Parts: sequence; C-alpha cells; structure tokens
Amino acid sequence: MGALPNATFIGFTGTPIDKSAHGKGTFKVFGGEDPRGYLDKYSIRESIADGTTVPLYYQMAPNDLVVDRETMEREFWAAAELEGVADIEEINRVLDRAVTLKNMLKNRERVDKIARFVAEHFRKYVQPMGYKAFLVAVDREACALYKEALDRYLPQEMSQVVISRGHNDPPALRRYHLTDEEEAQVRKTFRRPDENPQILIVTEKLLTGYDAPILYCMYLDKPMRDHVLLQAIARVNRPYEDEQGRRKTNGLIVDFVGVFANLERALAFDSQDVEGVVEGLEVLKEHFARLMERGRQAYFPLVRGQGGDKAAEAVLEHFRDREEREAFYAYFRELEEVYEILSPDAFLRPYLEDYQTLVEIYRLLRSAYEPHVPVDKSFLRKTAEIVQKHTATPGVGELTETHVLDIAALLALGSKDAPDTVKVFNLLRALHHLVEAKGREAPYLIPIGERAEAIRRAFEERQVNSRQALAELEALVQSLGEAEEERRQSHLSPEAFAVAWWLRVQKGLAADRAQAIATAVDPLFRQYPHWTVSTRQEGDLRRALYKVLIDHGIREVVAWADELLTLLRRAAA
Repeated sequence: MGALPNATFIGFTGTPIDKSAHGKGTFKVFGGEDPRGYLDKYSIRESIADGTTVPLYYQMAPNDLVVDRETMEREFWAAAELEGVADIEEINRVLDRAVTLKNMLKNRERVDKIARFVAEHFRKYVQPMGYKAFLVAVDREACALYKEALDRYLPQEMSQVVISRGHNDPPALRRYHLTDEEEAQVRKTFRRPDENPQILIVTEKLLTGYDAPILYCMYLDKPMRDHVLLQAIARVNRPYEDEQGRRKTNGLIVDFVGVFANLERALAFDSQDVEGVVEGLEVLKEHFARLMERGRQAYFPLVRGQGGDKAAEAVLEHFRDREEREAFYAYFRELEEVYEILSPDAFLRPYLEDYQTLVEIYRLLRSAYEPHVPVDKSFLRKTAEIVQKHTATPGVGELTETHVLDIAALLALGSKDAPDTVKVFNLLRALHHLVEAKGREAPYLIPIGERAEAIRRAFEERQVNSRQALAELEALVQSLGEAEEERRQSHLSPEAFAVAWWLRVQKGLAADRAQAIATAVDPLFRQYPHWTVSTRQEGDLRRALYKVLIDHGIREVVAWADELLTLLRRAAA
C-alpha cells in the first residue's frame, strides 16, 4: 500500500464489515468508488433462490424464558464495542463485563426451565423430522450447566458439550473436555442421521466454519449481533436431503435472549443484504393459512358431496392434463414443507382434516399417474405419519390394492363395481406392480408392461376415453393369460419367448411369424450368454440378430434390434 498509494485494492470476503471500532472497515480499504462498496456480490437471497442455502425462521421463546430487556439494553446493546462487531472474541469481551446479564443467563432456575423447554420442543418439533440441534450458551460454564439440566429431561447420550479446554479449568468444566480425537469423532458423528449426539451444547466452537447440513434448529441463549450472529445462524441454513424421507427446507432459531426482537439492530447491514435472511415463524403460519384457503377453493369442489370411487374418478379425470397435475404437485410440496415446520403447533388443529384430504388427493394422483414413483417415500416425515395413521379419508377413496398378482386378480379389478376411470387406473397400477415384481424371471411381461404404459399415455392425453382404455387393458390382461399358458407349454428360453411376445404385443406381428423369429434367435442367447456384460459378445449377438430379422422380412432391422436388446437388458438388470 505504501509503494502503490493510488492503487485500488480488491478483496474477496463472505462477511464485509461496514463499520468497526477497531479499523476502517472493509469498504474503506477495498473496492472502488461504487457507493455501495461492492464490485460484485452474491446475496443470501440469491443463494436461497439457487438452493445453496435454505431460508431461516426464528421463534421467540415464551416471555418468562427470555432475558430481561432492560438488562440486555444496559449491558449488551448499549456497549460501544458492538458497533460493527466482527468476531466472536469481541462479543465475549463485552459479555465478560456484563456481569449482571451473565448471572441472569446462568441462573440455575432459568437454566432448568430452558432445558425443559428445549427437551420438549426438540422431541415434538425437531426429532420427528430426523434433524439435529445446537444449544448456544453464553459461556463455557453455562454449557456445563445446560448439559446437567438437559440430562434431567433427555437421555444423557443425546447431548454433548463441545468447548475449548483451559489449563486452569475447575472440575465442573474439565469433565467436559474432549481430546482432539474425541472432538473430531463428535463432529463426524453429529453429521450422521439417527445417531447420537443429537444436540451439541456450544458457546464458541463450531459456531463458525463447521457445516453439518442435518443441523436444523439453533436454541440461542447467547447475545450476539452483526457478523457474529449472521455467521452463527448460518450453521442451520445448509440444505439436506436423504433416502429416509428427510428434505430440509429451512433452518429454525429459537431465541431466548431477544436479539430477534429488533432485527434491524441485530443485523446492522444494508437492509437489502439481510432482507429475507430470517423471518418470524408467524409469517409461515399466515402463509399456511393462505395455502389452505387456496386448496379449498381450487381442489375441494372436486370431491365435495362425493365419496369413495366417485371422488377418486372426479380427481383422476380433472388431473388428466399433466400441467394441471404438476401445478398441484408444486402446490402440495409447498404446503407440505410449511406443515413439516409448524407441526404439531396447536395453530394447525382447525386445518388437519382438510390437510389430510389434500394428502390423499396427492397420494391418489401419484399412485395412478406415476406408479413408478414410491409415493409414500415422497412424503416428508410428519406428513408420512398422517398417511400411516389414516390410509384414506371419507372424501377420497384410494385405488384398490392388489396383493395377489395373478390373472384372476386382474380380471376381478376389471369387473369391479367402480367407474371406468377408476378401473383403468386400478389395472394400470396392478400391471405395473406385476411387471416390477416378476419381470426379471419372466421377461415376456415387460412388453406387456410397455403396452400398458402406452395405453396410460393415450388415456392421459385424451386420445382414448375411459371405456376405450378399459377395453384395451382388459384385452391386454386376456393376452397376459394366454402368454402364461403358452409359456408353460413353450420350449423356448425365457429370452426367446419374450422376443415372441414383444413382436406380437408391441409390433403387431402374427403369432406364427413372431414364433418363427423367436425360434431362430433362441440359439443365439445360448451362444452368447454374457452379452449383457461383454461388449464383444453383444456385438456378435447384434450382428446375428440383424441376419435373422432380415431373413424374416423385417425392414427396420437396427431399430428393432435396439428395442429388443434394451428390453432384454431391462429384464436382466
């Protein structure tokens, strides 16, 4: 800087400091003449829109647990050192002088009440979602006090203190010292779902630079502001999703010190930078109420005054258009995400019955139009509980479950006393499950499944009506019965028999011609048994297959061979 006094210095940072009692601030040293101080910036709002972070919501603790406002004002907010505070050490220096405030925060009766609240809140709201939490205490002694109190309300192994070690620490703190290896193990284990510890009790360590996407809730009992607060609460804004039905859509802060009572003061940044970073939980309640009203107006008329199969028929017919379904799916996912956050808040009670109806509409549509998607696994965990407790509502009947996958069961579905639309989807779903369950051992089922899928698409796109689709599906079931009977009597290999049925079902060849081609290709599968894993054998098989098809007058040799091998590869997968 001395050698180049007129140079422009460019800095790259995640936390620019506009004002500071200990320096000029980021914008006085770096950047250009832009009045905002930035050459370019990537805002938190943009990161939320991109999905690299999730929104944050805060909830104020009950009034009797929140620290006294006058003491907070006198010993924390009014401290001159807090102007543009940049790191947690500065916060700690201020708090060390706030004797009355720290004693109030560490009052044994208050600590016990908060520990009881945290235990109940965690069990009701956080643990059912499968996520984890931080409890942030004012200092290391407070961490020890919270651990002792929390162990009275939760199993001891559920929580763990993570603090720095001091040479002169008293026994009450030394008992929570961790070696470097032990701390590394705690950090690693906390990131894993369904493993203890589920709550980490911290005051300084892990509040910056530690990423655990499964961390959802922060119980905040340490006064913080500005960059320190923003960096701390950012621990809970990492997205998370896994195969167990967890899909984290937000982070939650429960405030015991009242820093969120005045957000503009707590986060003294450019208002545009922090806008939308963290909002009160009341905002979500209002949003949920609006979403439910939208659902009542848009979707409830479909099932009003109807029940069972009639309601199912009305829903299935209304959502035959893919765009209509996708719009409903998007609406329901948004509603479900808000429900996941709020449940089991008493606020939801008047909405539960109507919410359950929307759940069943979603489940019905998914199982009918997307049978390949395991619908129950797509639900978030608290909604999944509703599905498990209530398999159907009085308003919307679910499609018939088929437990016995045989011809008799399929024929029974076709003759069931139900609207044609419901019969169509019952048969489509049953055929899909039959192919999924037995397609590997009986490859001839795969072309039957492909034909059923083609009928489904034609029905969805309104190329055929429900009566026509039902007639085609019933004919397909009859041909399935014929296929099973012929398979029992056939001397062809499973692969060759599948070729014969594919030629008949998908390509419309006469039975004798399809049989002749299948008989000709049968020896090829014995000649090239490893064609699915050997590139060389696949090439030899393909050339031999071309010859057979040409010999039997097939013109689209390459395309047919590709489709046949894809079919057989699917069966072998």
